[in-house]
Parts: sequence; C-alpha cells; structure tokens
Amino acid sequence: MKTVLGKKTNMKPCAESWELSGVSDNISVVANGFLEGNNLQELIEIYMGDLVGDIIYEKFGIEFPILIKFIDAQDNLSIQVHPDDRLAAERHDAYGKTEMWYVMEAGKDSSLITGFNQEMNREKFINEKNLINILNFEKVSSGDVFFIPAGRVHAIGKGILLAEIQQTSDITYRIYDWDRVDTDGNPREMHTELALDAIDYNLHEEYKTQYQKPTQGTTELVKCTHFTTNIVCIGQPIEKDYKNLDSFVIYICTSGACSINWGTVESIEIRKGDTILIPAVLDELRLIPLEPTELLEVYHSYR
Repeated sequence: MKTVLGKKTNMKPCAESWELSGVSDNISVVANGFLEGNNLQELIEIYMGDLVGDIIYEKFGIEFPILIKFIDAQDNLSIQVHPDDRLAAERHDAYGKTEMWYVMEAGKDSSLITGFNQEMNREKFINEKNLINILNFEKVSSGDVFFIPAGRVHAIGKGILLAEIQQTSDITYRIYDWDRVDTDGNPREMHTELALDAIDYNLHEEYKTQYQKPTQGTTELVKCTHFTTNIVCIGQPIEKDYKNLDSFVIYICTSGACSINWGTVESIEIRKGDTILIPAVLDELRLIPLEPTELLEVYHSYR
C-alpha cells in the first residue's frame, strides 16, 4: 500500500484501501477542489443524476452502487462467499456482492482460489473433511482478471496486490480461515451455515477472464448486471466520449500517470494508486499520458 501505491497511512498492517465507497459509516470524502471535505452521499443529494446518471439515481437514490478497493495480501486471506441480491435482501435488507479482481502484482508462486475443481453439490460440500481438496487454485501474474459473481467461493492468496471492483455491499460469509487464531487463541467467526444457501456449486470450465491487452486504446474486461470494467492503455492521447452512457465513470490508475482534460483549460493528473470519480454530466474527456499509463475504466451496467 505504501511503497507501490503511495498510500499515506500509519496502519500496521495495512492490507486494504477503500478507494471509493458509499458503504454506510465508510463514505468517501472529496479530496480536492471547491467541494473538498464533502462526502459522496452529500454530493449525490445535491447533484443527483448529474453526478451518477439519471437512471442510476432513480434506482439507487443517494447510495453509490459500486465499491472500489485495493487489496494487498501478505498472507492467504480467508475463504469466503457472498450472497446474491435476492438472498442479501431477504437476510440483510441489503444488496448482494458480485465482484472482480484485476491483479496488479503477484509473487512468483502466488495463487488464488475461485470456484471448485470438481463436480459439487450441497451434500458433498458438507461432508468434505478437507475443504482445500475441492477448491480451484489459480496461479496468477500481473494483468490477470477474475470475475467473482455472487455465490462463487473464493480467496486471495499470499503475495497478491489487486484492484477489486464490486457492488456496494459489505456482506461476507467466511468458510475457512486456515486455522488461524487471534492473540487470545480464539479463531475468527465462521458463517458456514449461512454460506450453504449462498454457494454456487456448479463446476466451470474457465475461471480466469481471457482478454487481449491493447498497446493503445480500450478493451472490455468484465461486463455484468452491476458494472462494466475496461482497461485503457495510453501511449498517445485518447479522446473519450460518454454522451450515450448516462453513468458516472471511475478511473483507477494501475500503472503510469496521465492528465485528464475537459473543457478548454480544466485538467487533473492521475497516477498509479489513484482513483478518480468522473460525474455523468462530464461526457467528453481527453486522456494525455505523462508516461505509458494503464487505467481501469468502470461504470454502471444498468441496461
């Protein structure tokens, strides 16, 4: 977080940075400009569809629908699953959690868990004595993409730095935590019984998202009901036209640095580790590289 992404924090350890959040009690605050100090919810109350898009405002009101994180795993994180919208609404009066990962850095032997490695069902899962035997492990490297729909069992492995794009939700069912205990010798709370109704037990042929990274321009990585994420590679200036989008746009800088220009003189720089929210009303931009740059471009898939 500190050495690669330049985060200023005294937290030890610091494994997670919520870059853009509308989660209650963790709402992002404007960092600069004349609105500095106002939080995201206050901005949506004032600017409504001009900020998030008209259809999105009608659907979500003042709740921002996407949560952006950086996660730096220096140990294997807990194995978990998230409920879908139906189950989350029924149990928690909340949205479910579909997410995706973009791997920024990974150790030589780093891997993560996503889904199962064999045909599975509820009864077989309950009776499995060693959970690790039935899970799908994927070796990873920089640039890998994984889509994690609600219901898919998953875990981030040791040595991985990634960007996470997800629905605005903080509902997690932990299934296994590698037998770790706290300083008092107590294990973390598990939610296996809750998880049983949330898990997608289907076996999938492919868990990693295949794509061709461009040398210049924009390529789609993930498109689902809740968000679309593209990768934008910038070696030369790029014109962006969002007139037909009717959604906010989020830029996450995963490498390099560029200038975001709009109007005749307005501009702001974005560098590796920065996340910037572009309001829906700002529909024409120019991205000018200060060095070779990669951005993740995220917006809401309301159609």
